[in-house]
Amino acid sequence: MPFDFKKEYKKFYRPPRKPVIVEIPEMNFLAVKGKGNPNEEMGEYKVAVGLLYTIAYTIKMSYKGNYKIDGYYQYVVPPLEGLWWQTGTNGIDYKNKDRFHWISLLRLPDFIAREDFEWAIKEATKKKKDDFSKVDFFTHSEGLCVQCMHIGPYDNEPITISRMNDYIEQNGYISDITDKRHHHEIYLSDPRKGDLSKLKTVIREPIKRI
Repeated sequence: MPFDFKKEYKKFYRPPRKPVIVEIPEMNFLAVKGKGNPNEEMGEYKVAVGLLYTIAYTIKMSYKGNYKIDGYYQYVVPPLEGLWWQTGTNGIDYKNKDRFHWISLLRLPDFIAREDFEWAIKEATKKKKDDFSKVDFFTHSEGLCVQCMHIGPYDNEPITISRMNDYIEQNGYISDITDKRHHHEIYLSDPRKGDLSKLKTVIREPIKRI
């Protein structure tokens, strides 16, 4: 059976609907940075997601070719993630999506080194005849956070975030969103399929002790 991050690391990908405090270790990702409304058809965000998945599957399927990655084992590509922020706004204003800045992410297995990433960029560029220069190898140390599972449309996230804020205040913490620590989402459902009221999204935000 291929290694599945969602099943092996339930602490990070399957939190309860009730907020919990968690320490997030350093992880490596494929990343594309951008800004603007993620819902814009063929906008910057949707193009970025396409670039990420092309590189992710180039790496995943490398075992079928001549390039061999040290320590490779078969795995399921982890779910799409995103870091989100808006300048000049306290928190996030969901009504003004054009003001979003984001880093779209796909987690990499630990055996993937930077040289493997660089090979994948060259390989995808050669095969797809596309520009993948916006895709980065991104190491992220998130640290102490609060998280929980949000069920429903993305625009209803403020209700869940309010519960998270109440929880951390009751337990001696405060939000620690800064220009380096951002609102984080992990998408376990595809909004193009199924009932939007049943979308599952992990919401994670940085915190610190009062």
